[in-house]
Order: sequence, then structure tokens, then C-alpha cells
Amino acid sequence: MVTLWKTNQFLQDFKKEEHAKMAILASAYQKLIEVKNDNQPLFNLSSMILENNHTIPVIIVDKNDHIVFYRNFSKNKPAFLKKKLQAFKQTDKHFKLDLGKGDYQILYYGNSSLLNKLTYYPLILGGIFLLFLIIIYLYYHTGKISDENKLWSGLAKETAHQIGTPLSSLMGWVELLKAEDNIDIPVEEIEKDVQRLNVISQRFSKIGSVPVLTQADIYKITQKTVQYIKNRSSKWIDIKLHKPAKPVCALVNEQLYAWVIENILKNAIDAMKGKGQIDIVLTESDKQVLIDISDTGSGIPAGKAKRIFEPGFTTKKRGWGLGLSLTKRIIEQYHKGKIYLRQTSAKGTTFRIVLPK
Repeated sequence: MVTLWKTNQFLQDFKKEEHAKMAILASAYQKLIEVKNDNQPLFNLSSMILENNHTIPVIIVDKNDHIVFYRNFSKNKPAFLKKKLQAFKQTDKHFKLDLGKGDYQILYYGNSSLLNKLTYYPLILGGIFLLFLIIIYLYYHTGKISDENKLWSGLAKETAHQIGTPLSSLMGWVELLKAEDNIDIPVEEIEKDVQRLNVISQRFSKIGSVPVLTQADIYKITQKTVQYIKNRSSKWIDIKLHKPAKPVCALVNEQLYAWVIENILKNAIDAMKGKGQIDIVLTESDKQVLIDISDTGSGIPAGKAKRIFEPGFTTKKRGWGLGLSLTKRIIEQYHKGKIYLRQTSAKGTTFRIVLPK
């Protein structure tokens, strides 16, 4: 900042110096016109002052606005000089030369090439300084994101590892129960929950790695998840998946996409406090698939709506606030799509998921 201030101060001083030079030049030109042939020394001095101006562009016009003198221009074509004259007239850089008996001329001048360069120097210096700040910010910001990614990946993989050990044991016990054929034990339901644990383990194992995306029917995947949530929700919860007129397909990882839908549905059920309706509508355009999930809950307070996707943020008394953060990561980083809060009010909330086809 000190450098910029010093540069600007120097620039202002340089402008004053050029103005002073032009005042002397204007005086010399006027004397040159007034001089008699018998006043040779004054004529030579004035002529020398005019000839020694090699940097500042000058145009002199008579009282009829006709150009009578010009100097230090890259072109000498009349059209070019008239254009420059009009530009000079937009500034206060001029001197009136009184020739006596009502006659006069006006000397207009512009910035020298050096002054023009110096004018842009503070801007260039400021731009370099700003670029330097941006590079520093990106360096630390990228480092922070990298650390967060490592934390997410490590947490997910460790969770998958921890679930995997008891899961293998449970699978073995289920097989033993099947062999005993004991009708008093709901082996099929136990097996479903064990399979569910296996799916959860696989989901976590995919966090931090590049998931495989395949072309899939979004309605069918969503339907499976809706059915799973329905079977484990209150009978006062009505989840309606509106079937599109034709199959709606997109590139997805089935397990991770199902996880996203499950997270949003669970949040909606919590918001409705065990009673209400959830509507899921699938639409498509030429390049995108849109999934709107609406509930009849109490909505999200305006002050908290902007933070719902932040890691650790939650409006619940219990929970780590990771559900929507993971959801955003899955949709935007892994599927190159978007997820956002489309609308929220006291009558309910709508989330929109956008997936590229």
C-alpha cells in the first residue's frame, strides 16, 4: 500500500511538472509569434524551447478552430489530428495565447507517452498485489480442502472397516440359523438387516475413491429406497413417488445415489415429526434429470437455510450434522450434479437434485 501511495504521489508530481513545461512552451510560442525580425536572440530562444519538446503532444488552433501547429504525434493525417483535438478538448489541458487586437490562439496538449505508462503503473502494481493475495488464498484454501478430503476419506474407510468385522460374523450366524430351520426366529428379516449393513459398509468404502457411474433408471433406484424407508417408518408417513410417463435415466452410482435419497427422506420424516406427506417428482430435460423431494414439515429457519450443507451443522438435538454434507459431496463431487434447497416455508421444504444425463 505504501508503494502504491508513493507511486501515485510521484505521478501527481510528474503531471504538475508537465503542466509547468507546457506553460513555458505556450509562453515561448506566443513570444515567437510576436517577435520582430530585428529581435533575433528572443526568436532563437523561443524557437529552441518549441523544438526541444520531443514527448508532449501539442496542437495549436486559431480562433476559428483551424489547426496551425502540431507536434509529437505518430500520424499527421488531418482526420487523426482532429480526433486527437476533440479528445484534448474534453480535458482542462490548454492555454489561451493572446496575440493582440482581438486575435488569439489556443494551445492544447495531452499526456506524454511516459506519463501514460506511469498512469497505468499503479493499476498494474495493484493487480499484481491482488493476484498475489488470490494465490495465497487459493494455496491455503486448497490445502484446507485437501485436509478435509483426507479426513472424510479416512473416517469413511475406518467406519467401513469397523462395520465389516462384526458384519462377517453376523452373516455366519444367519447361515447357521437357516440350517436349524427354527420358525420362531425371523431369519429372513435378520438377513435383510445384515444385507443392509453390508450395503452401508460398501457405501462408506466408496467415499474417498472414484465411484463407478453407470446408466440407470432413476425411478427404479428411488423406488427401492422409498420402499425400504416406508417399511421402517410410521404409518402416518405417506411417501409418494410419482412415476414419470417414460423411463428417466442418468449416470449414477446406485448405492451412493440411494444413500442421498435415504438421507433426504430421513430428514424430511424428522422435520414432520412422524406425521405428514413426502412427494418425489422426477422430470428431465435434454441434458439433465431433476429430482424434487418435498415434505410437509415445519420448514428450515431463514437464518439456518444457508448452512444446512456445512459439515457439523445440524438443527437436531442429536446427530453429527454429516448427512446433508455427505449428500452434497456425493451429488456434486462424484456425480458432477447439483443439490440445493429449492424452497422452504412453514408449510414444508423442497430439495432439488440435478443429475447430468
